[in-house]
Amino acid sequence: MPANSFHLIAHWRVEATIEEVAAILTDAERLPDWWGDVYLDVKITDPGDENGIGRTVAIRSRGKLPYELNWTARLVSSKRPHGWVIAATGDLQGRGEWTLTQNGPTAEISYDWQVEAEKPILRLLSPLLKPLFAWNHRWAMAKGLDGLKAELKRRRAEGS
Repeated sequence: MPANSFHLIAHWRVEATIEEVAAILTDAERLPDWWGDVYLDVKITDPGDENGIGRTVAIRSRGKLPYELNWTARLVSSKRPHGWVIAATGDLQGRGEWTLTQNGPTAEISYDWQVEAEKPILRLLSPLLKPLFAWNHRWAMAKGLDGLKAELKRRRAEGS
C-alpha cells in the first residue's frame, strides 16, 4: 500500500431513523451549516441523473491540522436511505461508502473511506505523518457526529 493511501472507517450511532440521517448527510450544500468545522464550502457542479447518480459536488474542507483540501465527490451508486458510494477526485482520490442500518430507535452509521492523499504536501509527508493524518480524519469525523446530533435536534425542534 502506498504511503499516501488511507483506509479509514468511522462508526456512528444516533437516536434517529436512517431516513432522517440520510436526508441530512445527502444534503451536500448544507454540510457547512452543521459540519462547518470540516466542510468550509460545498457547491453542486452537476445534479446527476433523475436518481442523483453522477451528482458531483466541489468541496473545500479541512481538519484540525492547518491545511485545506479541494476535492470533488461524485455519487456513483445509491441505495438511499441504506447507503451510497461516492468517488473522490482532486486532493483526495478514491471512494467513500456510507452504510446506514436501523437498529430499533438507533441509526447505526458507518463510513468506509479509502483514499490516496494527492495534495502535494500531504503526498510528500505521508510516509512520516500518516498516523497524524489518520488522527486528523478521526477528529473530523467526531466533529461530524457532534454536528449530526445537533442538526437532528434542530430539525426536530423546527418540525414541532
